Amino acid sequence: MISDAALSFHNVRQVFTGGEHALCALDSVSFAIASGQVTGLIGPDGAGKTTLMRLACGLLRPALGEIRVLGLDAVDEPQAVQSAVGYMPQRFGLYEDLSVQENLDLYAELQGLPLEKRTARYGELMHMTGLAPFTARLAGRLSGGMKQKLGLACALLRAPRLLLLDEPTVGVDPVSRRELWAIVYRQVQEQGMSVLLSTAYLDEAERCDEVLLLHQGKLLGQGAPADFSAEVQGRIFQVSAADISQRRLQTRLSQAPGVLDALVEGEAVRLVMQQTGEPTAADLLPDLKDVRINSATPCFEDAFVARLKIRHDGAAALGGMDLHIGASGDEKVIQVHRLVRRFGDFIAVNDVSFSVRRGEIFGLLGANGAGKTTTFRMLCGLLPASGGELSVAGHDLHTASAEARRHIGYMAQKFSLYGDLSVLQNLRFFASSYGLRGRVQTERVQWALDTFELTGYREANARDLPLGYKQRLSFAAALMHEPEILFLDEPTSGVDPLARREFWARTNALAEAGVTVLVTTHFMEEANYCDRLVIMADGKVLAEGTPREMKARARSADHPDPSMEDAFIQLIEQREQGGGKDGKHGGKNDEEVAA
Repeated sequence: MISDAALSFHNVRQVFTGGEHALCALDSVSFAIASGQVTGLIGPDGAGKTTLMRLACGLLRPALGEIRVLGLDAVDEPQAVQSAVGYMPQRFGLYEDLSVQENLDLYAELQGLPLEKRTARYGELMHMTGLAPFTARLAGRLSGGMKQKLGLACALLRAPRLLLLDEPTVGVDPVSRRELWAIVYRQVQEQGMSVLLSTAYLDEAERCDEVLLLHQGKLLGQGAPADFSAEVQGRIFQVSAADISQRRLQTRLSQAPGVLDALVEGEAVRLVMQQTGEPTAADLLPDLKDVRINSATPCFEDAFVARLKIRHDGAAALGGMDLHIGASGDEKVIQVHRLVRRFGDFIAVNDVSFSVRRGEIFGLLGANGAGKTTTFRMLCGLLPASGGELSVAGHDLHTASAEARRHIGYMAQKFSLYGDLSVLQNLRFFASSYGLRGRVQTERVQWALDTFELTGYREANARDLPLGYKQRLSFAAALMHEPEILFLDEPTSGVDPLARREFWARTNALAEAGVTVLVTTHFMEEANYCDRLVIMADGKVLAEGTPREMKARARSADHPDPSMEDAFIQLIEQREQGGGKDGKHGGKNDEEVAA
């Protein structure tokens, strides 16, 4: 153990009991993290990350083991620990009916920050987070990125020596994500602060000094991200081929012998092989010509997947789903022309136009508050348009929204499940709401349980499911009536990379079967799965095209192979430099105004 560790666990075990069942959330976990560094806490959904965080800040008492925080015994001195650390939970911990300033005042009072120190600290934090112009705004009316920054500011009021951040970047756009990381590293460099940060985005693990990898309550490893990446050296490759889409190429490669994982990456597909050694085109894609295979530098996500993913040979992505959708083609099943949505004097969506063809995956991207969720809800028939034309499946949403909704499956951003109902009861409810009765309903419910591997959870309440299984249940519910158009609102927000891969395998198979998919996402690499996309800013379309066209806009001599995140950030920054709204995504919260 490190003698001057900021945080240490020794044989910590935590068990939660409910009725006849007991869940071991942490099982004999031991580690120590050094002071003055950023340590990442990584693991799949249900690994025990939040439990570990809550134990570390004295909010839970372990069943067994010793926890020391900044030299304090967290078991015997929980209140002292709570006073010594800063903690930002997953859901911000903000009071949405209070203003930004009132939230700061409340947390300053709770943390015992002396009155004479508050004004200077408020000013420093508001400048650092870009929230200075918005101190009078209600927290509930902030965009997702601004809420995250306010939550971080509240956790930093006393400049704690140890800062605990539980998935602070979930649901925020890449620009806000980058700003949050800049704030965190400023605290480490200027204050000597120690940070333990959990995240579902494994590119963020690369930014950490050290990583703890949890799985099913056990600590699988601790070390620098590069140490994990080195374990898969010689197993990572990029594959491209002519005359086949990347999405279809990925599907083919994921079923090829020796391939553990296949992921669309830029203009190629990234492979994690089961064994060391370069594969051949004859082994991977024997019927395709002009196949190019190049070795690639391993990253932390490759190591994560290699350790935790289990290949299921021959498993059908859709589990035998019987679709009755026409083949893809040039038919425009979603049409939007000069769409407008006003909320009083505020224009949330301003003169937006685009169309989506049958069988396409179409991405709707934008910074927090850009207007994409409002646009999304209008297309689902959940919100009336103030002006313009929009039709779905041939039905004008101004006059026939109910008829249009019969053709739509909708997976909401927050997974609109009924927490007090079991998995089985949720499936039956959604089947009934789509008009499925009798034998048809029974068959569809059984299909959902089998296809999404929910049988073992059929009697569990939805609120008690791990996040990845909530996602599966919500996806299954949206597909009960075999819709021809599927709306997915940030469907992978906060879920781990394995759950994301599983989700996109199913979504790609649906698109190949002719289902039209409209998706919003903050995870920019998922934009590579889209056939076309638009990026919105300040209620308008900022850019439209294929992922390749978007990345071409960001290509330069210094940056010859930009990612989708690079392209997104460059477009947003160019907009702001050209006189965008406020440069800090300070417009009304898209979700708030849509409500």
